[in-house]
Amino acid sequence: MSEQIRIILIIIVSVSIFGLLVFVFVKNYIKSKINNLIKEEKKRKN
Repeated sequence: MSEQIRIILIIIVSVSIFGLLVFVFVKNYIKSKINNLIKEEKKRKN
């Protein structure tokens, strides 16, 4: 029984770490895209 719990915990921790990495990557990507759009919009106004 403890072996199954250990395996389940390892899977949960692995998925959590992977999800966190994906979240950070996507957040930074979207942030850079938004900053680029803001710069382009400012150029068009000037």
